[in-house]
Amino acid sequence: MIAAGIDLGGTKIEAQVFDALWQRVDARRMPTPRDYPGLVAAMAEMVAWAEGFGPGLPVGIAAAGLIHPVTGIALTANLAATGKPFPADIAEASGRGVTYVNDCRAQALSEAQFGAARGYPTALTLNLGTGLAGGIVVNGRLLEGPSATGGEFGHFALPAHLMTDLPLLACGCGRLGCTETLIAGPGLSRILAHRTGRELRAEEIVAGKALDPDLAQAWQVWLGLTAELIHTLVMVVDPGCIVLAGGLSRAPGLVADLSDALTRVALPGYGAPPILLAEGGDTTGARGAAYAAFAQGRAE
Repeated sequence: MIAAGIDLGGTKIEAQVFDALWQRVDARRMPTPRDYPGLVAAMAEMVAWAEGFGPGLPVGIAAAGLIHPVTGIALTANLAATGKPFPADIAEASGRGVTYVNDCRAQALSEAQFGAARGYPTALTLNLGTGLAGGIVVNGRLLEGPSATGGEFGHFALPAHLMTDLPLLACGCGRLGCTETLIAGPGLSRILAHRTGRELRAEEIVAGKALDPDLAQAWQVWLGLTAELIHTLVMVVDPGCIVLAGGLSRAPGLVADLSDALTRVALPGYGAPPILLAEGGDTTGARGAAYAAFAQGRAE
């Protein structure tokens, strides 16, 4: 076996072990405990299970949220770990080191190495789920900085020229008018509710937009906002491709519609990078974390 990855979510923990060809050979799943001691114990149990495939096997963990680069304290909305030195406590309980990666960054790494972004020297992944984040991979390595916040695209400001009749909403990060509030999955519902007073889930809007003008208009507004976000990222990073992941990425026709919207806002004559769908499926987070652990061990 070459490495193991643990995908830690708000409802489940899944550990996966990969062979030398980066194919999953075994997996184990358990519910995510709601209390911090139980969470640490569960993670240590999963690490021990992975170690059973080979002492010293690189083990990576992919989880939502941030780890402060100086204090090691976690900040996360879906785990009972905020304010705690979570990676250090896992390592202590496990009796060994682990590699801890934000789940969207792990996904970006997995797609660059094994998925839709293979062969692109620079690739950007955008996860359109209940939140909004992603990651940037350059020449096979995650682009990282001193604050470890790179990839938190959901906390850019919404574009002023498109916000004339849309609300500036409070974001969970404490700021007002973050892109996450209207571009993440729930944002599509908020756009429709603000425009029409109708309360529908994002998937209902997508399913009905071909026959309902209100839903079609909300979709077009959402496309405009999302295209502007991607345009901003393109101007900063100049990626070879944009990979979409998360629940909203599976909306029928999204790639074509968003590609058209991005072309309309791109600099004239310069084109826009291709928009692709993530290929990793349920192995993405774990495999990205496993690869991060493998690469870290190789670098050391």
